[in-house]
Amino acid sequence: MNNNQNSNAGTAADISEAADNKPHSYSAAVSSGVDIDERDRDLLQRQHELEELDSDTKTNWEMIKKLTVCGVAFFNDAYDMFAINIVAMMLGFVYYNDAEGSAKNTVPKKWDTLIKIAVQIGCLLGQLVLGRLGDKIGRTTVYAASLMIAIITTVASAFSSSMVKGINVFVVLFIWRVLLGFGIGGDYPLTATIVSEYASVHNRGKMISAVFSCQGFGNVAAPIVGIIVTACFKSGIDKDVLYLDYVWRIIIGIGCIPGLCTLYWRLTMEDSKRFQMETAKAAAANADEDMLREKLLAKQQFDVGAHIEAKSGNTSSRRSSSGLEAEKAPFTATQSMVGMADKHSGAIVEEEQQQPNGEFKIRRAKTFAQYFGEWRHLKVLLGTSIAWFALDVAFYGINLNSSIVIEAIGFAGHITEDKPSKYIIRNCLGSIIINLLGSVPGYWISVFTIEKLGRKRIQLMGFAALTILYIVIGFAYHKILDKSIPGFVVLFTLAQLFQNFGPNVTTFVIPGEVFPTRFRATAHGISAAAGKLGAIVAQGGFMQLKDRGGKNAFIDHLLEIFALFMLIGFFVTFWIPESKGKTLEEICDEREEYY
Repeated sequence: MNNNQNSNAGTAADISEAADNKPHSYSAAVSSGVDIDERDRDLLQRQHELEELDSDTKTNWEMIKKLTVCGVAFFNDAYDMFAINIVAMMLGFVYYNDAEGSAKNTVPKKWDTLIKIAVQIGCLLGQLVLGRLGDKIGRTTVYAASLMIAIITTVASAFSSSMVKGINVFVVLFIWRVLLGFGIGGDYPLTATIVSEYASVHNRGKMISAVFSCQGFGNVAAPIVGIIVTACFKSGIDKDVLYLDYVWRIIIGIGCIPGLCTLYWRLTMEDSKRFQMETAKAAAANADEDMLREKLLAKQQFDVGAHIEAKSGNTSSRRSSSGLEAEKAPFTATQSMVGMADKHSGAIVEEEQQQPNGEFKIRRAKTFAQYFGEWRHLKVLLGTSIAWFALDVAFYGINLNSSIVIEAIGFAGHITEDKPSKYIIRNCLGSIIINLLGSVPGYWISVFTIEKLGRKRIQLMGFAALTILYIVIGFAYHKILDKSIPGFVVLFTLAQLFQNFGPNVTTFVIPGEVFPTRFRATAHGISAAAGKLGAIVAQGGFMQLKDRGGKNAFIDHLLEIFALFMLIGFFVTFWIPESKGKTLEEICDEREEYY
C-alpha cells in the first residue's frame, strides 16, 4: 500500500511539474515521457486535435462568407441603434410642430429618453438570454433566430402609431424597439464566439475586431440615408412638415434590408468544429452515463447482499467473494469511459477512479457556478463586465446625443427658424463628419494593430487617453467653446478616436477569447449586458441632468463624470489576461475546467 501511495505521489508530482511547464501542450507532454493518467491523456489528445484545427484554419470562401454575415450584422445593428437620433429629431417636427417657445419641434425629454433607451433595454435582455442559449443549443441556430426577430420588429417599428388613449406613438415605438433590441442583443455574444472559434490564432483578434468595426459604417450609414430620404421629400416637407412622418418610417424600415440580404446565409451556417467537438462530447456523455450508473447500482446491491450473507455465517462466502471479483472485472472496464454528463448538475463525468479506501470518485468538469466561483476566473468576468459598463456610460451618453455636440459647435442651425429639411440635413451632415473624423478611423486602427500591440495594451491606452481628454474637455468646456471651436472639435475627435482605438473594440474582442468554450457565449453575453446597463444608466440617469441650470448647462460636469468611469475601466483592465498569440484553450487553461 505504501509503495503504491509513493508511486502515485511521484506520478502526480511528475504530472504537476509537466503541467507547470506546458499545461496545455499535447506535444510537450508526449515528448516529456511523463506517465499520465487516462483523464489527462484524453484532455491532452483533445487539445492536440484543437491545435491541429487551429493550424489548418485558412481563409477560404466559407470563412469569407461567415465574416461577411457577421460584419453585416454589426453594420445593421449600428444602423438600427443610432438611426434613432435622426428619427427623434423628425418626430419633434411631426408631433410638436404646434408647440410654443423652446418646446416647438422638440420631443419632450421623457419621450426622447424612452425611445432612445428602448434598444439598450432589449439588448441587455437579449445578450443574457440568447448568449446562454447559444451555449446550450448551438451558436448558429440562435444566431439565425436573433436576425429573424430583428427583421420582424424593425418592420413593426416603422409602422408604429398611436393606438388607444394613453398609448401614443412613442409608447408603441418603445415596445417594438425593446423587442428589436432583444434580437440585436443576441448578435453580440454569438458573433464574437462564432468568429473566435473559426479564426486561427494569429488573426483571431483582427477578424473579431474587423467584424465589430462594421459598426462604424452603420453609424455613418444612418445619417446618409437620412439625408437621401429627406432630400427626396424636400419640397413636400418644406410645404407640409407632416411629410416627415413618411421619412422617419422609411429610415427605420430600410434597417431590415441588410438583414434580409444575409438571412439565407445565417440559416445555413454551421457551428464551428470546436463547438461541435464540445457538443459531441456532451452527447456521448448522456448516452454512456446510464450504463455506468446501472453498473454502479448493480455493484452496490451485490455488495449489500454479500455483506448480509457473510454476516449471517453463510458458508458460500467464498463463492460470494468470487462473484464480487467477477463483478468488478466488467466494472473496471468502465473506468476508461470519459465524457459522460451528470444529469442533475450538467457536469461532464471524466473518469471513475478507485480511491485507496475502496470508494469510487467521479471526476467532473466544473459547472458555470463552480468555475466562476473561483476568484481567478471570477475576476476575469468582472474585469470584462465592469470595463464594458464603464465604457458604455460615456460611449452611449455621447453617441445617442450627438446633436448636443453638433449644436455646441454651431453646425446644427436653428430648430424654429430654419426650414425643417435644412435643419435635418445639416444635423445629419454634422453626424457624418464627427464619425468620419474620429470614430471610423479608430475602429480600423484597432483592426490593424490589435495583433501587434495586444488587446490589453490597447484597452489600457484607450482608457488612459479618454480619462485625460474628458477631464480636459469637462473642466474647460465653456472656455474652449468660447475661444476656439476648432480646438473643441479636435479634442472631441480625439475622444472619439480613442473610444474605438481602445476599449470600444477590445471590450468586445476580449470576452470572446478568455472564457472556456462551454461558457463562452454566456460569459460574453454577461459582459455585453453590463455594457448595455451602462448605456441605460447614461441615457436614463446622467443625461437627464444635462439641462440642469439651463439648456445643456450640465454637459461639462457630465464629461467630468465620464472621466471617472474611464479611470475605473483602466484599473479593472488589469484583471484581464492578454490573449494575443494564444489558443483559446491556452488562454483559459482548459485543465482548470475540471475537478
